[in-house]
Amino acid sequence: MVYQIFTTFLFVLYALKTATGLGEIIYAINAGGPAHTDVYGIHYEKDPLQGRIGTASDYGKQLVMIGRVNTKDEILYQTERYHHSTFGCDIPANKDGDYVLVLKFSEVYFNAPNMKVFDVVLNGDHTIVADLDIYDRVGRGVAHDEYIPYSIKNGKLYYNEEESDIRGGKIKVEFIKGYRDNPKINALYVMRGTIDEIPKLPPLVWPENETEEPRDEAEDKNTKSQRASGPKQPDPYSMDESSVLIPVFITIGAFIPLLFCLCKL
Repeated sequence: MVYQIFTTFLFVLYALKTATGLGEIIYAINAGGPAHTDVYGIHYEKDPLQGRIGTASDYGKQLVMIGRVNTKDEILYQTERYHHSTFGCDIPANKDGDYVLVLKFSEVYFNAPNMKVFDVVLNGDHTIVADLDIYDRVGRGVAHDEYIPYSIKNGKLYYNEEESDIRGGKIKVEFIKGYRDNPKINALYVMRGTIDEIPKLPPLVWPENETEEPRDEAEDKNTKSQRASGPKQPDPYSMDESSVLIPVFITIGAFIPLLFCLCKL
């Protein structure tokens, strides 16, 4: 409970700091879920791939909360679309300028890393996210965003000083099927502007396990609490030296008469 309050407070502070004014939102969808307007005023359309490709899921609604995000916007990370092979969606690209693609993810199913790993490719030529393992990045039930800046000029897309041709006024973002489960997307939007105008998720805070006891202290307590079974045995090193010699004297006294008898024979 304390962790949830702390993360919510941290989110509010971070949101106030980063929400300095958005650029023009040209495309936004809530994959696998309904239309939604977030705390920044971005309106996400209902998933346009519904009934066309892949599988829509709201499995994430079973989680108590989604970390790093305002409770009002948890729906963006609770719903998703996945597919057993590569899939994607088209983004409008008919005006020159600077753009930022924001991809929203949250691992709501797996409880370990290296279970779901995939790439994301833009316009068929640019790998914008490689070997994405959401659980490995942030854990389970925690929001994770990828911010991808690119630009459009004279019918070409530019990303990291690489270019590709734009056809039909659209570019495609694809989620590439790999060897580790199915690719997915929770939500995404495209803004015309710079990455500095994008509201960012607050820093990741890992909850501390306060109930875990240091191993050395736990072992020491277990050792002290153990009780020996049976009666307590005397310490042989604490016995009086005279008590140790008595059996010796008795043995010698019994042996002298026996030796005398043997000599007479």
